[in-house]
Amino acid sequence: MPMPFRRICDSASLPPEWRGGVVAIGNFDGVHRGHQTVLDRARQEATKLGAPALVLTFEPHPRQVIRPDVLLFRLTPPPLKAHLVEALGFDANVELPFTPDFASQSAEEFIDRVLLSGLGIRHVVTGFDFHFGKDRRGGPAFLMAAGEARGFAVSLIDAFRDESADVISSSHIRTLLADGEVVAAAGLLGYRYAVEGEVVGGKQLGRTLGYPTANMVLPACTELKHGIYAVRLRRADGSLHDGVASFGRRPTVVDDGAPLLETHLFDFAGDLYGETCRVSFFGRLRGEEKFDGLDPLVAQMKRDEAEARALLSGVVPLSPLDAAITFQA
Repeated sequence: MPMPFRRICDSASLPPEWRGGVVAIGNFDGVHRGHQTVLDRARQEATKLGAPALVLTFEPHPRQVIRPDVLLFRLTPPPLKAHLVEALGFDANVELPFTPDFASQSAEEFIDRVLLSGLGIRHVVTGFDFHFGKDRRGGPAFLMAAGEARGFAVSLIDAFRDESADVISSSHIRTLLADGEVVAAAGLLGYRYAVEGEVVGGKQLGRTLGYPTANMVLPACTELKHGIYAVRLRRADGSLHDGVASFGRRPTVVDDGAPLLETHLFDFAGDLYGETCRVSFFGRLRGEEKFDGLDPLVAQMKRDEAEARALLSGVVPLSPLDAAITFQA
């Protein structure tokens, strides 16, 4: 019987059955189409060998340790990244703690301690520019030589370019989202950009206006442009619900400087408080506005709902991954 997918935070806790696998290594923030070429190759190699398919990544993102003074907009925090990795058919997501001590280990120690002793790998798949170990001494040539000497295979994957021949990068996707370009970002991700969070209580003004909302406080690093979006929410039970969401500071009713994601679900009546839900973004309808009172606000909300319903009625999956996480209940 196949073992269920697992998130593992210590290679020492890797089940014995998953040693001797194929591992894709990288930060994979966004799990975008470029990352997916690395992940697809790893999964293919695992299938050939009849071996476990693993993803090895690091938490927190190394940039947060190396430059703690610079806030990093994470496209896929650990739980969401694990969901994407699982949807792509992997057996486990290994999330090793990235600490100053971990960063100071040599390239040789990384191979001995993590790859061989910890995971017992048979094959490594990574991007052509992957570096590791103190002072980034370990690079592609070092990894290839180590594999030849220590008995594991290495596959290096070239940078993936989009239809315009541009290299897909997490930083470019972050810029698109900061501009509210969720459709363009989805084209590079290969799925609709999504956030996850716990539904929390609010002031319930939306309920009194006839538009009850599921409210989420997103991480402070989230740089998605404020505005109104057509969205789809996935509940903890897997059910899907279309809706319209506002992300911002609610200038008509309150301006306390704390951004909030407020999602109104169409044709839904229920209590979501305390649930961890996922919201996927299909299109930006307009920017955030301050209205002269509640009546014009409600009139605009009705127009937003109609536009969002029309947009969502014609959407189709961008890829099998998009289908799995955004369309299949």
